[in-house]
Amino acid sequence: MPATADTQARSISCVIPCYNEAANLRHLLPLLEDILWATRLRWEIIVVDDGSTDDTAAVAQAWCELSGFRCISLSRNFGKEAALTAGLAAANGDAVVLLDGDLQHTPELIHAMIAQWVAGAEVVYAVRQERSDESRFKQIGSKLFYKFVNSSDRFEVPKDAGDFRLMDRKVVDALMSLPERSRFMKGLYAWVGFRAVALPYTPAPRAEGTTTFNARRLLSLAIDGLTAFTTWPLRLVSVVGLLLAVPAFAYGAYVAVDHLLFGNSVSGWTTIVVSLMFFIGIQMISTGIVGEYIARIYEEVKGRPLYVVRREHGSGLEVEET
Repeated sequence: MPATADTQARSISCVIPCYNEAANLRHLLPLLEDILWATRLRWEIIVVDDGSTDDTAAVAQAWCELSGFRCISLSRNFGKEAALTAGLAAANGDAVVLLDGDLQHTPELIHAMIAQWVAGAEVVYAVRQERSDESRFKQIGSKLFYKFVNSSDRFEVPKDAGDFRLMDRKVVDALMSLPERSRFMKGLYAWVGFRAVALPYTPAPRAEGTTTFNARRLLSLAIDGLTAFTTWPLRLVSVVGLLLAVPAFAYGAYVAVDHLLFGNSVSGWTTIVVSLMFFIGIQMISTGIVGEYIARIYEEVKGRPLYVVRREHGSGLEVEET
């Protein structure tokens, strides 16, 4: 059994969201098991299969023959945010560690996270030390994203921090109490607050396969984050409209007065056509921004579940009676 001390000892849950990570799980699970045994805590490992099309579920289910392992298979691919939420909902540990299944989140760092947690930290999150392995486009996009999403002074999303983190039970409970379905987890981690400690690390190379997070999915995730935690795009529309409307009215008044007082003919049809196209373009962009927020409202009011579980295997930590 995955227990060492008495039944009152602290416990830890590891949640691994996976999409087509069968080859990587074969390396990760035995490594993670050894690391958790060394912590001398009660533990469980929860693999969330997010609708994989390879042998991810089969590999995880084979490990579920052992105590402490659990596999939750979703009915289809709902996305990483939903898979993380499913794992958090199933975790019973006093602390929960989130890490990817591709071995880029170094499992050995869990020891340092636990040490910070025992010392009093309620959140311990890993921060990338550098991004030299990423394209120039992604680096610039990342900088712009964090600048925009942190435009609010109410809270700050840590730059270069991802899902690799340890959270105390009270933090997990706070996250699970949030009712929203458009879940941008990086923002939610920061929004709930608590005492947090940053832990620098350098991601390891992906062990097997290629990442499924292409430019389109990253852009979609960035839009979700911006619309979920900021309202500056809506305010920007108002500001741009004001900046364009005031000079336009002033120029219109000038042309009218010039014609009435001096009889100058009104000319410049090309300018008028170009100006109309410009303002129509601004209106279309403004409508699109408003539409993004309306789409989020539409998704929320439908009230559909964030994910659907197809089947579960294995058993993790038992919930202790209080």
